[in-house]
Formats: sequence, C-alpha cells, structure tokens
Amino acid sequence: MTAGPRYPALIENLPSTVPFVGPEVQERQRGAPFLARVGANENVFGPSPKAISAIQSAATDIWMYADPTHHELMGALEAHMGCSRDHIVIGEGIDTLLGYLVRLLIEPGDAVVTSDGAYPTFNFHVAGYGGALHKVPFKDDREDLTALMARAAEVDAKIVYLANPDNPMGTWHSGADIVAALDALPDGCVLVLDEAYIEFAPEGTAPDIAVDDPRVIRFRTFSKAYGMAGARVAYAVADTGLITAFDKIRNHFAMNRAAQAGALAALQDQDWLNDTLRRVTESKTEINRIAAASGLTCLPSATNFVAIDCGRDGDFARAVLKALIEEGVFVRMPFVAPQDRCIRVSAGRPEDLAILAESLPKALKAAQNPA
Repeated sequence: MTAGPRYPALIENLPSTVPFVGPEVQERQRGAPFLARVGANENVFGPSPKAISAIQSAATDIWMYADPTHHELMGALEAHMGCSRDHIVIGEGIDTLLGYLVRLLIEPGDAVVTSDGAYPTFNFHVAGYGGALHKVPFKDDREDLTALMARAAEVDAKIVYLANPDNPMGTWHSGADIVAALDALPDGCVLVLDEAYIEFAPEGTAPDIAVDDPRVIRFRTFSKAYGMAGARVAYAVADTGLITAFDKIRNHFAMNRAAQAGALAALQDQDWLNDTLRRVTESKTEINRIAAASGLTCLPSATNFVAIDCGRDGDFARAVLKALIEEGVFVRMPFVAPQDRCIRVSAGRPEDLAILAESLPKALKAAQNPA
C-alpha cells in the first residue's frame, strides 16, 4: 500500500487558499450567469481590433512553440519603454512574474514588506516560498510609503511591494514621492513597483527611475488598459543583472504564441488605447453618479475601477456585495478594515452600469433590512 506523495514541511503547512474566486465559479454556485461583470477589473471594452486580428492570424501557427526570446514584442517594448531588451523580461501575466521574482530572491524566513490589504497574490507567492510577510496598514486609504520603508529597515527586508496605482482602493502616489522614498530603502532591498494600472493614472504618477537602478523592478501588463486579461502577457523592467537572473528559472516556452502577436498589435494601436481611456473615464464618472444617487461617495481613482464607500463597516459592505451578487451584479471588495467598508466596481459599458444603477438601491435596502 502506497503512502502517496511526500510534501515538504513548508507546503504541508500552507493553508489551502485561493487569492480570488473567479466569477465563473460564482455563476456555477448561484446557478445563473451574471448580468453585469464589473468586479475583476477586466477591460470590458476589449482589446484593439488589430490585436484580435493578429491573434486570429497567429492561430494557424499555434502548432509551433513561441519564440522564447519574444523577439518582436521585445523590440516594440524597447521603443515603448525607452530602454534596451537587456532591461526587460516578458512573462505570463504579472502574477507569474511576481512568482518568479519571489523565487529568485526569497528563502525561508526572509523578510518581505507589503501593505495589509494590498494585492493578495503577491502574498500567496511569498508564503509559498517561505518568506516572512510583514504588513503595514494603509494610511488615508493609500499604501503608506514612509511606513513601508521604515518597516523594511526594521526587519532587513529583501523586498518591499508597492502597487501604484493601488488595488483595491484605486489611490496613488506621485512619481516624485516614490523617488524620494527610495532614499529610505535599506541596502540589499528591492522595491517591487506594480504598475498594472499605470495607463489610467494622471501624468506624473510613473516615477522617473533609471532602468539600471538596482533597487527597483517595475511590472506592467496587457491585462488592463490593453484589454487582454485572458491572454496573460506582462513584462518587467529592471537592471540587467536582475533581468538576466530570470533566465535561470523562468519557463522559457510558457508564453502563448498568439497572445504575443496580439500584445504586439495592441501596443502599436495607441489610438485604441486612448479611446479606451476615454471610455473608462466616462464610466467612472457614471459610477460616481450612481453611488451619489444612493447617498454614497467614491474614492478618487487612478485605475479602471472605483471604490464606493458604503458608509458603515465591513459587515455592512459585505451584505451590500452579497445582495448585488444576488441581483446578478459581480463586484468585489477590499479584504481588510477599514478599507473593507467599500465595494469595488470596475468600469463597465453603459448597459452594465444601467444594471448597477437599478441594483444598487435594492442591495442597500437589503443590507439595511436583513431578513
């Protein structure tokens, strides 16, 4: 009789957690599709038609592995980021690249600093490699730059994680503030700057940091503004030493060939990107209007979603979210107090927001008068 696999102690002791439950899972649980899918910060306006065409054209060559050097997409990113390909690594979404980075830098017990309530998938990777997570609270609904750097120095951290703009609140820091904060980053520590939403942010949000600065690695994606979340294409920019190290562990043939072709076409269609940014702005304005009509306020947002302050505590916000889901509106919310007083609504099409406008007053009433 076999005893089955022998897990390392680290894996054996990890909780069986999933950072996010997908909307498809919830649809199966509720036995019906959502009427409005405005919870996962996807770009409902979709990718450039040129990207779709490129993906369709590449489908006939899908029998081949993708070029592991990503030559054509690398060339376009060189021009886009103003640096050589020696400073760029491409991967299967920011989530995967974050996992590679943690694997590169973290041994069991190594200190990692993040914000309590920030993007949970990063924490998932740190736990998976045995890192010691140290969390600091948000301050005024923003990640606290000063506190992050101070905690990093206190615990001799190897990584500090900062999303700018932030998920789940949509708040942001100026690039100048981030540059200034680097002076307090302890020696041997790397600032992980997650810029997944940078295209939506005001001018001056992206910091002016040299690509060969060994203290920083910046992550960007085609999932949000470029509307290609399902394609899983992202990239990181950093000093050549760190970028070269990714070759030691990355899955060189993991990138989808058709997805790469789509990302290249999307990057070259800036007109479509600009139109998407306009539509997202219009949508966020409408979300603010819908919230105000129900007596709620919204946090300023530099992303493609809006955090709506439900005005009470997390239990009340969870009741609102539950009622919205019962109405067929897929939304999410922050996990940690006091940010969990909010629900988070992604930019949607006019028809999506019409459903939200009808459903939100019902959800608030249900939360205020539970059965």
